[in-house]
Amino acid sequence: MPRPENPRLIDTFGRVATDLRVSLTDRCNLRCTYCMPAEGLDWMPGEQVLTDDELVRLMRIAVELLGVTDIRLTGGEPLLRAGLENLVAQITALTPRPRLSMTTNGIGLAKRAAGLAAAGLDRINVSLDTVDPEVFRTITRRDRLSHVVAGLAAARDAGMSPVKVNAVLIRGLNETEAVPLLKFCLAEGYHLRFIEQMPLDAQHGWNRGEMITAAEILEMLGAEFSLTPFPVARGGAPAERWLVDGGPGDVGVIASVTRPFCSACERTRLTADGAVRSCLFSNDETDLRSLVRAGARDEEVADAWRATMWGKLAGHEINDAGFAQPIRPMSAIGG
Repeated sequence: MPRPENPRLIDTFGRVATDLRVSLTDRCNLRCTYCMPAEGLDWMPGEQVLTDDELVRLMRIAVELLGVTDIRLTGGEPLLRAGLENLVAQITALTPRPRLSMTTNGIGLAKRAAGLAAAGLDRINVSLDTVDPEVFRTITRRDRLSHVVAGLAAARDAGMSPVKVNAVLIRGLNETEAVPLLKFCLAEGYHLRFIEQMPLDAQHGWNRGEMITAAEILEMLGAEFSLTPFPVARGGAPAERWLVDGGPGDVGVIASVTRPFCSACERTRLTADGAVRSCLFSNDETDLRSLVRAGARDEEVADAWRATMWGKLAGHEINDAGFAQPIRPMSAIGG
């Protein structure tokens, strides 16, 4: 099917990508057991990583020529990117101004939340799989829970709203943490989102049997709280939401594996080394960095991006017999 003359990031299934996920680095200062080995990974050489100027140019093309309205900074751990506050300020100076958010593990956020908010960062998601210090050490191989908790509070105090917490539950590791996490988030005013574990680990050791499903999470929460469907339509958001005990607090579950939402996907992804991906689970990507460094015009870069998204598959195929886990791990793709 020939691609119609449409400047936006459309695909053959009628979806339009308006949400750009940008990985700033593949490096991380935690070693979560479900993400990477204890010794870490071989990080990208510095010359392969996009410079600030290259990043901003690609985001400008996305906003000005491709219709992107939302940008989320990811990693690895984006707080490890040098000069992050300046980069945030450059992104929020784009016209039209995109809504800008970031996903982080929260290490070091306490000292930088105010500066990031002043630079224009609108929202933040913090990954936190437990509020138990010992379980945190087991999962992350680091004793940094107090730093994450302090970072969450600093983001809230800096006016970022809503502050969201992302949690992954693994059988035999932290499966009892659903209720404590929700109690913590309700007490602190954070918005909790549980995410089913996905096959994106560097070790390629994902085991479906270890994944706590959305149904199990809701059953655990339902034993302690009254959950009622959120009154606002979900739209293209990945999380299904429920009011907790009648509200105003709510909880969400992102059931990427057992309840895929691919048909409503609005996302496009840019890796730290300049590859654009149509799907988190794609094994195909387009090298925009080479185009940029070879002197390609903005419209040439935009056309390559459009072509990549036009070829997006109907879904991630995790539940199909022929599914192949992406070669790149989550830390290299960006969440």
